[in-house]
Amino acid sequence: MSGDDRTVTSALPWHARSVDDIITSLDVHPARGLDPDEVQRRRALHGANVLPHAPPPSSLLRFLQQFNNPLIIILLVSGGVSAVLGGITDAGVIIGVVLLNAIIGFVQEGKAVQALTALSSSIGTDCSVIRTGVRLRIPSTELVPGDIVEIEAGDKIPADLRLLRVHECMIAEAALTGESVAVEKGTTPIVTDAVLADRTNMAYASTIAVAGTAVGVVVATGARTEVGTISILLANTVSLTTPLTQTIEQFSRRLLIGILALAAVTMTVGMLRGEALVDMVLAAVALSVGAIPEGLPAAVTIILAIGVARMAKRRAIIRKLPAVETLGSTTVICSDKTGTLTQNQMTVVNVFTGNEVLVVSGTGYFPEGSIIDAQGEVMEPHDALRALIRSAILCNTSDVRRVDGEWTAIGDPTEAALIVLGMKCSMVRTNELIDRPHVDAIPFSSEQQFMATLHDEGSGSYVAMKGSVEAVIARCSGTVDRDAVMDTVLALSGGGLRVLAFAEKRSDVRLHALHASMVEEGMTFLGLVAMVDPPREEATAAIAECIQAGISVKMITGDHAATAATIARQLGLQGRRNGDALVAVTGKELASMNAEEFAAVTRDVAVFARVSPEQKLRLVEALQADGHVVAMTGDGVNDAPALRKADIGIAMGRNGTDVAKDAAAMVLTDDNFITIVHAVEEGRTVFDNLLKFIVWTIPTNIGEGLVIVAAIAMNVALPILPVQILWINMTTAVILGLPLAFEPLQPNAMRKRPRGRNEPLLSRALLLRTIFVGLLLLLGSFSIFLFELSHGESLALARTASSNAFVVMSTFYVFSCRTLVEPVRTVGYFSNIYVWGAAVLMMALQLLYTYAPFMQAWFHTAPLGWTEWAYVTVSGVAVLVLITIEKKIRAWALRS
Repeated sequence: MSGDDRTVTSALPWHARSVDDIITSLDVHPARGLDPDEVQRRRALHGANVLPHAPPPSSLLRFLQQFNNPLIIILLVSGGVSAVLGGITDAGVIIGVVLLNAIIGFVQEGKAVQALTALSSSIGTDCSVIRTGVRLRIPSTELVPGDIVEIEAGDKIPADLRLLRVHECMIAEAALTGESVAVEKGTTPIVTDAVLADRTNMAYASTIAVAGTAVGVVVATGARTEVGTISILLANTVSLTTPLTQTIEQFSRRLLIGILALAAVTMTVGMLRGEALVDMVLAAVALSVGAIPEGLPAAVTIILAIGVARMAKRRAIIRKLPAVETLGSTTVICSDKTGTLTQNQMTVVNVFTGNEVLVVSGTGYFPEGSIIDAQGEVMEPHDALRALIRSAILCNTSDVRRVDGEWTAIGDPTEAALIVLGMKCSMVRTNELIDRPHVDAIPFSSEQQFMATLHDEGSGSYVAMKGSVEAVIARCSGTVDRDAVMDTVLALSGGGLRVLAFAEKRSDVRLHALHASMVEEGMTFLGLVAMVDPPREEATAAIAECIQAGISVKMITGDHAATAATIARQLGLQGRRNGDALVAVTGKELASMNAEEFAAVTRDVAVFARVSPEQKLRLVEALQADGHVVAMTGDGVNDAPALRKADIGIAMGRNGTDVAKDAAAMVLTDDNFITIVHAVEEGRTVFDNLLKFIVWTIPTNIGEGLVIVAAIAMNVALPILPVQILWINMTTAVILGLPLAFEPLQPNAMRKRPRGRNEPLLSRALLLRTIFVGLLLLLGSFSIFLFELSHGESLALARTASSNAFVVMSTFYVFSCRTLVEPVRTVGYFSNIYVWGAAVLMMALQLLYTYAPFMQAWFHTAPLGWTEWAYVTVSGVAVLVLITIEKKIRAWALRS
């Protein structure tokens, strides 16, 4: 019977079985591991060790999805009608435009798929495995059940492991269980019904080893791991649509109804007046083609894609395209504390040696700083302080190293802070270990609340201890002023600091093992160390900018309430509860609240501490129910449901789990809060630029539609043919409209309130301007058309002049649209050089459209003289002048 067959015959879960039973069941030797043939066989049986992902749609399906738009369907029908009625050339142009639009969308989505694939491949990990008796370093994706894996401090657990041997092994399981304290691991079987957090003989995929070493055997890979199970559940949840997709869908539906109704009315009126059915059908086709903004879907995609590229340069990777705009609408940011608002680098700020509290300068893991006494003077470490630091760096399993120019913690952040404290006082752990070699240790456990290490010291022994103040001081004897110590602890912890106590003990006898009974009493108290994860300097300014922009910032953390409130005050967060500023509400308090109390607290309070994953999800839902657009940060597996539920989930790129990244719409490559603010700025810029494009392009469609209606009403020939309309719509949208996507951030962008969730895409003022410009386009183009006909010019020339008038007026109007309210000079006439280049290119194409023989054949155009071009240019200047006057009148009305 093979190892794989045996695993399914046992009724006991892995954590409830003995080591010998596990080894026998998986048919593997713990010292030799698996051989290559067996690895291949098991990989064929179990597959690669990767999290399950829904298969991406095929290329064909993605291409066909580009046509799933009511406006595009109308164009296809219009092309079909033109072909049936004999307009093969016109039908070919219409179908060609639709295909071009589909190709643009298909290519953009393809780039997004490639970016996601690259992102997934960039977050893989390697692991140490024993195969055929040799220690190898392999990608974690190659693991199979039965592999023997070695774990060291700092390793990310690559699969679900049953531990076979451990040595002072501590694993941080917050990513999976939400428990902020690292868990001490063992090998003893656990009761069958133990919950995940209590299975201390297991190491689960995506958790992190923070101390010690261990050896484990792989019992589950990929989808069969605990994290894989959660990933499958996430794949079956439905994501919220974003404000942009909702608005565009509503806008498209209304536009579709309006176009069809207007086309039907126009066709009916013409037939009642005795017009031929064929002519009216062609007029309806022209009206549909003119009123439909063919370039809008492609332009929206391209503008969003440009926003993605700009955000990537600012360390924010967008995984879902509409999330770009969602950021601009964000009204609440729910942020984790550790690493996002803070540096995620524990820093010792105070030490107490029994007589006075000293200050330690410097922040983070950079080993530069000084000891400052009560008078503010820099001092050299005295003997008592050196004894305290010696205990701190010997009772330690971590280190700090310089990696790529940055000092990084190797192991537990708290212990790394103690190593840095020693380095600031010229006491290096490796040197201390030469004088006092490590012999044995009692690892930290949540039950005893201390850690102790045994060292050789000359012919005797030295014991170093660290832990909670209560646990350490209870084991100390001699002259210890317990009241003074506890008063100091209260003062330090009241300021949000984490306080550890230290002690030592010496023996004239050289000991070879350390037992708990040896440190139950007789320890010598050395002092206290207070540390904090300091706020990021840039986060304070970023939060102030958010408040100015009308965005609330809420801190949601698993840390203690006092620590969270202190950091919140330093950051400048704003929130109240019962009249008290910045009081932290704990998860325990939230659990006891009814729905009304929960909603009120969610609305008013800015700091939430000791919050469970379920409560994070409830907080998001409560804020959304209150009408907010919510951005939520997270890094753990347990954060994934809240990330998925939020309007925009934001995962941490450095410390985030794969599941959190998969659930998020955006990934921060630097885990920094200010990057979120930069992304909000870009999101607002993208929406502003998208709005500029819509305000610019819709009048063209209105004008074209009105031209057709006016022609039928006045019983004259169509001033612009359907193929000419398509030329105008597609060339101007891509060439003239898209440069608006490169408009820089407006000076007042972060001083405006966020756009409301139910706010219409176009305000009343912008809607009126859109109609006004549409009427101007109608007046200019129709007047030129009638003028040319009245002076005996051919129908082809009159249509060519009319269509050129549309393009020139749109060109002048695009300069006005660079700002929707303020005069263009406020942003600088040449701050977006692309607009000028686009205007030159558009005019060159219009000359080709007017004079090139093949274009004349396709679009039924005729050469224009200088007189016609003069009329066309005057119409463009008139539009720019009139809109400038309209802006000034509106600004005056607002001021008054």
